[in-house]
Amino acid sequence: MRDSSDLGEWEFVGRRGAEPTRLVPGEVIAGAPGARALAERSSQELRFDFLDDRAVLRMLRLRHRDEVAMFNAGLKIGLPLALVGFGSAVYWGGVVQYWESSAVRTAYAVVAVVVVLLLAAVYVRTAAAHWGDPVRQNLRARARRYRELAHLARREGADIPAHYPHYGPYPFAATFHPETDESKSTDGETRS
Repeated sequence: MRDSSDLGEWEFVGRRGAEPTRLVPGEVIAGAPGARALAERSSQELRFDFLDDRAVLRMLRLRHRDEVAMFNAGLKIGLPLALVGFGSAVYWGGVVQYWESSAVRTAYAVVAVVVVLLLAAVYVRTAAAHWGDPVRQNLRARARRYRELAHLARREGADIPAHYPHYGPYPFAATFHPETDESKSTDGETRS
């Protein structure tokens, strides 16, 4: 997987692990009348200039880092949760249920359930922290709108690659929080 230090001046990574994509200039999107009108409305609504190439490039790079952070957090907690849960169930099915003592079986079941529930709670808390962060939600809402702009411009005849900018539709990330102070992002990078 490549990070932003490996990218060219106008490149970004659209999906985690994907090859870099070259930014489509704002004037290409603005060349489509419907996309230009939507960009102007969206700029007011989401407080972001969708036709400023540098701002869009920075937003797309931050969105990639956000996606990588969400994936890594889910993997670091979700994988142990799956392994412990599956291992506990298999061990119960293959060994524990045949133990003579009912008290030992009950103790095993209690410990296994507590460990799985503890891991599940940490997983849910981490997911909520990533999904619920208003600064990250604003970033996702802007990335979603930029994707809509690019697709509209392509439908209106602009020279834009299919599926550009190569992100999904973000069905759960479209909430914009206008009251959020975005001077500091959650990834430690100060916004200008």
